[in-house]
Amino acid sequence: MDLELLHERARIIRQTRSFFDTRGYLELDTPLLSPDLIPESCLEVFATSRILPGGLSKPYWLIPSPELWMKKIIAQHRVSVYQICKCFRNGESAGFLHNPEFTMLEYYTVGANYLDSLELTEALFACLSQQQDSAYARTRFNPPFERLTVAEAFSRYAGFDLFAAAEKPYGLADEARRLGLEPPSGDSVTTANLNDLIFIHAVEPHLKQQQPVFLLDYPAFVSTLAKRGQDGTTVERWELYYNGIELANCFSEETDPQRVRDFFEHETKAKQQQSLVQHHVDHDYWKIFQGFPACSGVALGLDRLIMALLGRSTIDSVVPFSMD
Repeated sequence: MDLELLHERARIIRQTRSFFDTRGYLELDTPLLSPDLIPESCLEVFATSRILPGGLSKPYWLIPSPELWMKKIIAQHRVSVYQICKCFRNGESAGFLHNPEFTMLEYYTVGANYLDSLELTEALFACLSQQQDSAYARTRFNPPFERLTVAEAFSRYAGFDLFAAAEKPYGLADEARRLGLEPPSGDSVTTANLNDLIFIHAVEPHLKQQQPVFLLDYPAFVSTLAKRGQDGTTVERWELYYNGIELANCFSEETDPQRVRDFFEHETKAKQQQSLVQHHVDHDYWKIFQGFPACSGVALGLDRLIMALLGRSTIDSVVPFSMD
């Protein structure tokens, strides 16, 4: 990475901090090591250990996201927060769009929902793009961005009604075969698995617009810590795509203690069955949501954002040291 790119990267990070500082968000600096993690069956993590005096050891894990710590601060102080930090995800390739160690921007707005976070994120992109020297960024990242529901995306690009198919015993499997995709076999196949298969191969490749697009209202049968929508079939979640690349993920955060507890139990079982790296789970974590304020959180891959703003095509072109 040349010196000019290092300056550009540093400048974008400074501008991002300024954006949140001027809006009264508290910047956090939470640990990268944790004795337990939020269970997420879709992620693999890095395991390590702390050597104690006398030679005993205690297991720790590198965080895949600072969410675990940030929500504890929100529960205690009820304040909007943001953080720029390193995060770690195992079992992924390095290079084009992934690096096992990457930089995350995560921000939570108290008293907000996912649509409020959408507008805040558009404002962030507008702020950053207008401060770039090139007309490329100012043109490509000028809000408002397109908004498309997941159901609309499946109808437009995969050619079927997602929720109608999901209600049938073999509806999604039949639609996958119609699209030339082979559904996974075995008793572990779920509606969420089939949804992901079709989305990755038949929907996501079409999200290559010249400007970012928000994909909203994900199906509730995909397990997340997002609040349920009013109709009960969707959750208040969006993902932001640019040129086919996911840049950010947002929830209206689930604040019901029992639903958080249910999520932890469900995902812990899934981790035990399929994950290569097991980790400890704090089964009392749900208790911090007793009286937890309404809020919305966004996790944004900062390396990918820098890549997009600078018109680069790979992650490793904008990070100082790629893992490979």
